[in-house]
Amino acid sequence: MYVKEEGKIWLATGENRVYLEPSMANRHGLIAGATGTGKTVTLKVIAESFSDLGVPVFLADVKGDLTGMCMPGAENKHIRRSIDNMGIPEPFGYTSYPVRFFDVYAQNGHPVRTTISDMGPDLLSRLMGLNETQSGVMRIIFRIADDNGLLLLDLKDLRAMVQYVGDNAGEYKLTYGNVTAQTVGTIQRALLSLEDEGGDVFFGEPALELSDWFDWDENGRGVMNVLECQQLFQRPLLYSTFLLWMLSELYEMLPEAGDLDKPKIAFFFDEAHLLFNDAPKALLEKVEQIVRLIRSKGVSVWFISQNPSDIPESVLGQIGNRVQHALRAYTPNEQKALRYAARSFRANPNFDTERVLQELAVGEALVSVLDEKGVPSMVERAGILPPRSSMNAAENEEVRKTVFASPLYNKYLNTYDRESAYEKLTAEKEKAAEQAKKEEEKLEKEKKKEEKYKSSTKKKTTSRRTSTVQKTINTTFGSIGREVGRQLVRGIFGNLKW
Repeated sequence: MYVKEEGKIWLATGENRVYLEPSMANRHGLIAGATGTGKTVTLKVIAESFSDLGVPVFLADVKGDLTGMCMPGAENKHIRRSIDNMGIPEPFGYTSYPVRFFDVYAQNGHPVRTTISDMGPDLLSRLMGLNETQSGVMRIIFRIADDNGLLLLDLKDLRAMVQYVGDNAGEYKLTYGNVTAQTVGTIQRALLSLEDEGGDVFFGEPALELSDWFDWDENGRGVMNVLECQQLFQRPLLYSTFLLWMLSELYEMLPEAGDLDKPKIAFFFDEAHLLFNDAPKALLEKVEQIVRLIRSKGVSVWFISQNPSDIPESVLGQIGNRVQHALRAYTPNEQKALRYAARSFRANPNFDTERVLQELAVGEALVSVLDEKGVPSMVERAGILPPRSSMNAAENEEVRKTVFASPLYNKYLNTYDRESAYEKLTAEKEKAAEQAKKEEEKLEKEKKKEEKYKSSTKKKTTSRRTSTVQKTINTTFGSIGREVGRQLVRGIFGNLKW
């Protein structure tokens, strides 16, 4: 356990020991450095320390090497050297941690599903690659669904809603805005692409309840919630959107907490640069807002990336705790990024930060954390403590055993499909068609009675038949909102608030 008696987290050792203040952890953190410099070890050490403090943790496992946290570690020459050099008390205390595995594709963990309504129009538009105009129409579609109490649970619900709004665009133009057939067609094609990427797998029910992340083992250690992302990471936009949705759900779910002695949960966002790549300005502003506001709800967010410059300055300015591993500077752009990283620290007169950044060994880092008053400490060159869980990835059998033993196994095992927009719209359409059929039969009887006037009344009758059928359909659909209940409410990203 790396927690000092005063409740601080012993993170690293250089000329002095470096302690992370749990009360300042919700000022968020950054773990940066080139590939192979030790970012994953740092992530594991911080996550283990939070768990030891009784703080639940969420981790995105991009490379598959976080699965070993469910097994105790074992000594090797590198760990032995760290124990000796850093003065870590013996016995070191290798241990496993309480881990629950999740997987969007339900192969190596509990299935992770959400609903279309829960994700909301903004994140869904980003996921589908829609432009600003198309995203505006998507918001109209969601607004019409919400105003009529129609839940959008899976892709067939959204497809039915898009079709319905497109067919009745004229009825909604004055109230909601213009919806063109061209834009509707683009959204429908994007839906097909999303389905081809597995959208039918991760949209549906039972949806993930983030309250399940808040759990502890019999010793009071916070549960490690590990999202298996090796396959998900092959679709970067899907990966970053899903994690952003999770973060926004935490924000909407948790009440204001004020200043706490430790976070309620720690959220680790690996390969964080993907969150900001090609993101529109409006989305970046909302991300900044979430990062700024979520700390008052007791959430500690840690961004893991290769370089601080991967993170927008507006977000980087919200980060108070920083662990910077070695950077390489072979090209002009890399040299610029190196200077940027060096200048982000409070200078230490004992060394040249920019030079040291290129000299750091694997497992070493420049560390600056907030003290108990929220003031950034002077940057220290220090070695990161070793993790107590296994450095190796767990075998598939060990992962499956952990999943089967989880109390969440039966909760998320089987899918179900309750009545939602698709079923309601389909039923109303069938009802409208049936009424239209009766109208046509009535008109046909009238037509036969007026057979001798056929040539003069044919055009008028046809026109009347068409208008009657359309009127029946529009009237029936217009009653949906009165039949289904309350209006739905949405949060910052348009995700559903219950």
